[in-house]
Amino acid sequence: MNLMYNSTRNAEDRVTASQAILKGLAEDGGLYVPERIPALELPLASLAGMSYQETAYAVMKQFLTDYSEEELKDCIRRAYDDKFDTEEIAPLRKAGEAYYLELFHGATIAFKDMALSILPYLMTTAAKKNHETHEIVILTATSGDTGKAALAGFADVPGTRILVFYPKHGVSPVQELQMVTQKGANTCVVGILGNFDDAQSGVKRLFADKKLGEELREQGFCFSSANSINIGRLVPQIVYYVYAYGRLLKDGKLLAGEPMNVVVPTGNFGNILAAFYTKNMGLPIEKLICASNENKVLFDFFRTGTYDRNREFVLTSSPSMDILISSNLERLIYHASGQNAAVNAALMRELSEAGRYTVTEEMRTRMGDFAGGYATEEQTFAEIRRVYTESGYVLDTHTAVASSVYHNQFAKECGSVPAVIASTASPYKFARSVMTAIHEAKYREMDDFTLIDELQGITGTPIPRAIEEIRSTPVLHDTVIEKDEMEAAVKHFLLS
Repeated sequence: MNLMYNSTRNAEDRVTASQAILKGLAEDGGLYVPERIPALELPLASLAGMSYQETAYAVMKQFLTDYSEEELKDCIRRAYDDKFDTEEIAPLRKAGEAYYLELFHGATIAFKDMALSILPYLMTTAAKKNHETHEIVILTATSGDTGKAALAGFADVPGTRILVFYPKHGVSPVQELQMVTQKGANTCVVGILGNFDDAQSGVKRLFADKKLGEELREQGFCFSSANSINIGRLVPQIVYYVYAYGRLLKDGKLLAGEPMNVVVPTGNFGNILAAFYTKNMGLPIEKLICASNENKVLFDFFRTGTYDRNREFVLTSSPSMDILISSNLERLIYHASGQNAAVNAALMRELSEAGRYTVTEEMRTRMGDFAGGYATEEQTFAEIRRVYTESGYVLDTHTAVASSVYHNQFAKECGSVPAVIASTASPYKFARSVMTAIHEAKYREMDDFTLIDELQGITGTPIPRAIEEIRSTPVLHDTVIEKDEMEAAVKHFLLS
């Protein structure tokens, strides 16, 4: 029997997994969620002997039930191949007392590759299954990493086009270069004069614009999304937490059934929501530690029960977390409301109209698995320096936020329970911040690529292919627009 998906804002909007992936966002603006979270149907002890690909199939078949075994295994085989620079796909490295789950070994050296390597295959398979004849237009907003990973995944995929909006002055130089040098006849990258929340809100408005949708459908196009609002992004992220537990079992750090803790640097909430789903599948996760940077809207929410985006937007050294509207939190709110779409829809209206909402005490109790913490810029840089000095291991700025939150706020109370920290990006992607943290005076005046060479010298690891490629690749996308010009940019890309 197929597992069906409902909109978080309308329980009557009920679709299959492939339909949810194809649509991306529900017509009412809600996000698709499974009507129940399925159990992990295998003994925990067996995880120790499973490859990443085998783990992916065991997890994803529970959620994507209208895909055949052959279809799903083909998607997995094509996604998790030699475009990752390690056979393990997601290695688990111990540094000090914590375990860092390295999610940055894919084509764009950030954790978004873990899901965006497979999403194009899931989506094109879904199109065939649902007899979709229109060209699929992927509209995506990015705070730095999703954009490049989506572009790389969908570049030159037949039957698709992809347009990525990013905040022109809100990503790192390497992140921007990775996007604006992207090849592919079906790709388009546009900078907006605003922040990530402006880009994300603009994309949601485009999805909700029925007149625009009808106009483009008449021209042979239909919208979908590669952002984590798409359930096809979220399900593959569950896999790596299950895999990490298997690595701990294999290495003798846990016995089957013993718990681990998970620490995730997050802005849009999708990565830690995947850990929540993992726990609800039956994996023994004790704490879900949500780590924020100075844009600590999630920390304040878990502390007070009030989500309030009416605050200063801070540009930090961890730009992929510089977010005040955490889209995936809506899925957690829906679960905490007892899957009450009307309650959730009312709260989302409050957020849209007033910029804030407050959940009930009962809902807060249902979110009791989560704990929040945050790290300042100073603490983030200090953590990079501490970990490097003590173990020789180099963290990127986002991972350092999570590592700082864990070591400074949770390590003592977690005791002997292993902590798996999601390492979401390669330090090479944020070389200036990383090298400044390690030795500010020495590296302050160097250009970005010299800093990358210096980083290679201290880590002894090869410079990723994704970095080498952008040293001399020409810029192919140089459009910059005001934030209210996004619809015009879409039409220009598709119709001109």
